[in-house]
This record gives sequence, structure tokens and C-alpha cells, in this order.
Amino acid sequence: MLVALALLGMLVLSGLQLAPIYNGTLLPLLVTIAAAASVLISVAVRRLPAYTAAPASVLGLAAMVFATVRVSAQAGQVAGPVPDVAREALANSIPRLLTALIPIEPQPDTVLLPVIATWLAGLAAAEAGVRYRRVLLSYSAPTVLFGGALYLVGPDTTAARTTTWIPLVYAALAILGLIASARPDLGGEALTGAQRRTLGLRLGGGALAGLAVIVLLSQLLGPTVAEQGNDTPVDPRNYVTPPQLDALDENPLVRLSGWNLNKDQHLFDAVVAPGPGAQQEPLIRLAILNDYDGVTWRIGSVYRNAGRVLGRSDGDGPAVTQTITIDELDGRLLPGIATPERVEGVRVAYDADTGTIALADPVARGLRYTVTSRQKPRPDDQELFVAEVPSPEEAGRFLALPGKVPDSIAQLGSQLGEGVSNPYQRAFAIQQWLEEHYKLVADAPSGHSYPNVEHFLFGNRQIGGQKGTSEQFTAAFAVLARLAGLPTRVAVGFQTHKGSPAIRGADAIAWPEVEFKGFGWVAFDPLPKSDTVQRPVEDDFKPKAPPSNPPPPSVPPPSDATSVQASHSARPSAAPAVTSGGGNVLVLVVAAGVPVLLLTYFVAVPLLVARRRRQRLSTGPPSVRIDAAWNEVLIGLRQAGRPAPAHLTAEEIARYAANAAEPRAHSAGRSLRPAVPPVDELAVLVNAVAFAGASGPGESQAVRATAQATAYVEDLRGRRPWWRRLVWTLDPRPLRWHRRR
Repeated sequence: MLVALALLGMLVLSGLQLAPIYNGTLLPLLVTIAAAASVLISVAVRRLPAYTAAPASVLGLAAMVFATVRVSAQAGQVAGPVPDVAREALANSIPRLLTALIPIEPQPDTVLLPVIATWLAGLAAAEAGVRYRRVLLSYSAPTVLFGGALYLVGPDTTAARTTTWIPLVYAALAILGLIASARPDLGGEALTGAQRRTLGLRLGGGALAGLAVIVLLSQLLGPTVAEQGNDTPVDPRNYVTPPQLDALDENPLVRLSGWNLNKDQHLFDAVVAPGPGAQQEPLIRLAILNDYDGVTWRIGSVYRNAGRVLGRSDGDGPAVTQTITIDELDGRLLPGIATPERVEGVRVAYDADTGTIALADPVARGLRYTVTSRQKPRPDDQELFVAEVPSPEEAGRFLALPGKVPDSIAQLGSQLGEGVSNPYQRAFAIQQWLEEHYKLVADAPSGHSYPNVEHFLFGNRQIGGQKGTSEQFTAAFAVLARLAGLPTRVAVGFQTHKGSPAIRGADAIAWPEVEFKGFGWVAFDPLPKSDTVQRPVEDDFKPKAPPSNPPPPSVPPPSDATSVQASHSARPSAAPAVTSGGGNVLVLVVAAGVPVLLLTYFVAVPLLVARRRRQRLSTGPPSVRIDAAWNEVLIGLRQAGRPAPAHLTAEEIARYAANAAEPRAHSAGRSLRPAVPPVDELAVLVNAVAFAGASGPGESQAVRATAQATAYVEDLRGRRPWWRRLVWTLDPRPLRWHRRR
């Protein structure tokens, strides 16, 4: 009986190896019952002829399959007669199991295969170990089952962490079975009590010695053997193609125009029950579009079959429950508030990266399901102000802009990023530009390729330019944001209304999301607000013609004034000759005076600026000179076209100055320059002057402040192109800025 108990324990442990990737305790319970029943049947018929074991076990397996299908169908809310459900589960067990989302929902097609495999392994092990006393051979079936469970778990690190004790117990049970079966044949002679004790001690000592040798070898050879394998186990799910979307669902962004035109089309009903702290009128998300090829946005997600539980919850954010009833919404994508954790009433496929759900088949009118979501609160603006975005290596997919971006769009992106110090400010500047310069309409045609975005941004209003649906606003934001180095994706969904469950075509909307480190994806709203006063785009931005394609020269038609002048020149002049001589003198005076004025300007302005700078940096008490040094840094930033925002503190301006020193260069081949001289110490001294006054920093600190400011400004100027350095030298504005200070 000890051998049978050891085999039973090894079979149960094989099922427990799968428990971490399944939701709930139903699978371990069914596997335990299957293991116990298969072994007990073989033990019960061990004294009968060998041919009776297989029929008895097959009958037991049929009963176990029936019970498994019935129980798992009820638990997983799978409707239909048991024979039909069992037939469908048997036909699709392997692909469903390999495409199921972890944690796997226990349903007929996800539990039937482990239960049948456990039963067959129990039958083979019990017959070999109990009937024929070939214990070591009987371990082969449970071991194959154990290895199959490990292979199915794959690279799931959570399962690996929670089941490290299982292999140790498995080995202990195997040793127990071997010890129990090790009874020497003494030719029928009975052993005395002393002989039994001696034999037991020898067997126990031998087992302990063997266990010690195994542990020692595992410690010595284990690391070497482990290094020979891959760091990440092979995932068998990669060999099975998950459910795929069709072209209609792959790009739902193009459907916004149709929905907005049919504004009264009843798409679905959503009864939202927000929990404490949840947003009262949240957005319902339909799809997340990650990839852009210059023509269309696409989802590009991997949907895996899932049960009711869609993922392991981290408990972040309030819970929101939605009961959704489909009406005229078609396709396979299902709406739900982000981020769904549980779905009742329908079997779905789920993309864990975007938190969106879909059906294997097109949705049907009347479909009703309930979604429980965990609504993540939006981070505070102050937190986002200091947040960074992932590096291009980490977020390359969300920065890609294939093909040639139109020059006008690139120029606008460069202008919006001018003087902006951090990612959140860049995103907010793009949002503010779009909401202040463009008009939201419902009848704009669909389209979000480069030409569509360019027409939306710069097209003539008389022919539909500078207005669009949320599709154009969102697509323009996404393209400009990616140009600014912000990882961006597009979301499509619906607005909800308090007191009304109906979601209609007019409620369809798109919005962009930007990824920030530590905060994930954050939504932005580039749509114009009701109180926004629209400003013409031409007042704030005029695209420059590309230098490679200059406009063709044109000869203007002669004006009326030119014709009159020509007619007068054909007549004899009635003016006295002295008039012509006076005009020549005036021309000579102007021709001689202009070079003199230019030369005076070129000499006087640099001398006056340099003299004023020396006076401010070398005269006065230390506090005044430190303030003058800080003023030189601010003036240098303004001359470089990167003025420091007025709301920043001195320490923040120092960090901004370090980033602003690098000239904007989109050329991948430009070599990196060394870091600019820092102004951190100068910022500290400025604060000391502001709070301590004249009694603050001393003479040596004022000298260091002057040297630091001078070094930074000279380095900042040296990083400009040659023509910018020339303009910098001849710029008279510092004289006015000095006086203002």
C-alpha cells in the first residue's frame, strides 16, 4: 500500500504543479480525484486477472470525464448538453489550453486534458508498481506527467516561485516507494526481530546516504548544468496562433466618422456602477492602436482565450462594474472600461498589454455581459511634470514614424518643442496647440495618413482644412508627439452620460495616450473646449517651403501704376535739369551713409554689450555680482532661443539649462559633444542671495559664480551654428534686457 500511496502523491503533485497558472482550486481538486480514483481501481482489481484492469479503469474514466465536464461547465458558465460540450472540449483542448490567458479559467476545454492525462498516468503507474511490483518503472508515467506540467507552465515566473517545494516532495515520495518495495527474498525463512531491525537500519542508512549524495551532487553540478540551458524556458504558446482580428477590427479608428455622422445610431447600453473613488462618467474603451505605418493605425495586439478572470489584480484603483448589452455595434471587439479584470456572461479573448477584450466570433445583437474593471486614477500634473518617458530602445514601437513625414508637420513639431524642458510639457504644448487652433466637426471625412494629417493641420478652411473629428485631432497629436520623442498610442472608445445607459454614434471618440515611467499610459485630450477661442493657424505658424523644391519664378502682370509710369516716361520731361542732379546727390549720400551706419553698428553693439557685462560682473558687492552672473545665464538661454519658463525655480532652471545647451539635431549621424559646464552651484548661490541678502555669499563665491556663468554662456554660444554665433555677437537685445534687470 505504501507504493500505491507514493504513486498517488506523485500524481497529485503533478496536478499541483499546474495550480498557479489556473484560477481557483477546481483543477487541483479534479486532478486529485482523478489520481485517487485511477490508482484505487487498479489496487482493487490487483488480485483479478490482468485483463480486467483496463475495462474497469475505462469505465471509471468515462464517469470522471462526465463529472469533469458537468462541474467545469457550471463553474465556467458554459451552456449546452454535456455530450456536445465534451465533444467540443476534446476536439479543441490542446489549442485552447495553449492560447488561454494566464490565469486559465477552469472550463471543459482547459481542464479535460489534464484530468484525462492524470487518469491514464495513474492507471499505468499502478499496474506497473502494484500488480507487477516494478516500482522504478512505474515512476515513468508520473514523471512524464510532471514534465508535461512544467512545460505547460512555461516561463511563468509566478508559478515557478510558488511551487519550488513540489519537486522536493516528489523526490521524497519516490524514495519512500522504493524503500517500501525493497524486501529481500530469504527463501521463505522468517526474520527474527533483531534481523528486521538490522535490515531496517541498513535500508534507512542507505537511503539517507543516497539522499546525501544526491543533494551534494546537485549543489556541485547544479549551477554548471543550469548554465547550459536558456535563461527563459520555452513557452509552448508560441507554437499556436492566437485568435486574429479582421481588417474591420484591426483599425476601428476609421469607423469614427461613420459613427459620428449617424449620431443617433444605438450601439449598445452600458449600466455603469462606479465604486468609491471612481470617475463618475468614465470613458469606455473599445481598442488600443499601437502601430502606425504612415497610412493607418493598427491594433497589432495578441489576443488570448480567457475565462472570467482576465489577469492577476494588483489592487490599484477603484473598481467599476459595467453591464453592457450590445445593440447595433458590430465586429469582434467588446467595449469595457479600462482595465478589465473579470468578465461574466461571455467567453472572451484578452490582450494583457492593452487591457482590451474581443470575441472569437462577431458580436450579436442582444449579447449581454458584465465587466469588472480596475480604474487607474490619473497621476497629478505635478508628478507628471518631473516624470520621464522610456528610452527609444524601450519604446521603439511607440515612436516609429515610417516613411517621409511632411516637412510642414516636422516644422510644426519643432516649433512646439522649442524651449520646452520636459516630456510632459511637450505633450501639453501639443494638446494646447490643437485645442486652440482647430475646429471639431462631425461631418469630416475619415482619414489619418500623413496627407490627411497635413491637410487637417494646414489646409484651407474653405475646402475642409483645419477641422475634423476626434480621429484627426488624435492622429495629429500622435504624429507630433512621436516627432517630439514621446511614446504614443491611440485609443478608440465611447463617452458615457450620467443617468443614461444608451451609447450612440455621437458618443464615439478617440484620444491619444503617452507613456511615462512609473505611471504607465496617460490619456490626453486635444479636443477644443467649449470656452476656447479659436485662433487662425496662420497667425502663429507658417510652414516654410522645402529648400529642395523652391517655388517656380513668376513674373507679375504690370500694375496700373507701372503702366502710368511707362506712359509718363514716353513723354518729354518738363522738369528742369537741376532736379536730376539733386536726385543723384541724394543717392550718393545714401550709398555712402548706409555702409558707415552698418559698420558703426557692427563695432558699437558688441563693444557696448561686452562693456556692460564686465561692469555688472566685476563691480559691486558679491550678492549683486552673483545676481548679475545668474542674469547672464538667463540672457544666454534667451539668445539661444531656449528661454527658461518663468515658473521654474533656480534648481529647475539649472537642470533645464543643462538640457537646453544641446542644439536640436534630428540627424542620426551627429557626434555627441561633451557635457556643458554646470550651473548648479550658481543656482544655489542665487537662492542664498535671495534669502540671505548682502550677508550671504562672499567674495570667493562671487568669483566662482562669475566664472561658472561665463563658461556656460561661452559654451552655449559655441554650440550654435556659425551664423547663429554671428547673430549672437551682433544682438543688441541684451542691452535692453540688462536695463530691465
